[in-house]
Amino acid sequence: MNTCRLVFLTVSLALSAIAQEALPKAAEVFEVGGHKAFLYAAPKPAEGKPWVWYAPTLGGVSLFGRKMYYEAFMKAGISIAGYDLGEVRGAPGSTAKFTVFYEEMVKRGYSTKPILLGQSRGGMMTLAWAFRNPDKVRAWVGIYPVCNLASWPLKNSKAQTLADFDMSEEELNAKMKEFNPVDNLQELLANKVPMFVVHGDSDVVVPYELNTGLLKERYEAGGGKIEVKVIPGEGHKVGPSFFECQELVDFVLKNAAQ
Repeated sequence: MNTCRLVFLTVSLALSAIAQEALPKAAEVFEVGGHKAFLYAAPKPAEGKPWVWYAPTLGGVSLFGRKMYYEAFMKAGISIAGYDLGEVRGAPGSTAKFTVFYEEMVKRGYSTKPILLGQSRGGMMTLAWAFRNPDKVRAWVGIYPVCNLASWPLKNSKAQTLADFDMSEEELNAKMKEFNPVDNLQELLANKVPMFVVHGDSDVVVPYELNTGLLKERYEAGGGKIEVKVIPGEGHKVGPSFFECQELVDFVLKNAAQ
């Protein structure tokens, strides 16, 4: 290797290391309405200070640990934030508390239209907020998300779901269409909110057909734009298919720039 090439590589590696060190290593933690909020502020915010609102946030934003997503968003000037309300399930009351967090982020100068990213049960949290605040959503992203209140929470987490809605199972079932995101897509369609989802077709925890599949069917039927990447043979797990998805990154970067 000649001297010039060696110097070039050395400088490139040094600059890369400096850029890496510049990314936040820990979240800024602040309190909103008696609950903790977590913010990873992009070192050089893009125009309009776009941000990804991630859920579930339980003691921290786990998206920070997904290297590909974290670095891609940070380097594009997209901040990442989350709000820890615990194991909520999209009830009007918890949605209203999420709005208090949203208002605090806007006060801090961040975009009035975040990109919502829900993983698993975080899909229910974010999609419930989105259908009640459709004019405040830039885009919605799901990683094997719960989209259908009737298909998952009452089966897999009945106690948390009923506690969030403060109802009996019979009362909640009677009002299911009022609360279920997949039954309330009209305003998201009217506001032309784009969506992207990555989901495995062998997911037994959050079945594809009853959640993302149903969301896709209904959103497309209403003329909405939704991209879905189905991962053959994979289920509800942490792995490259779901956390190194280039299409997801491209979708977020494209919509953050609008």
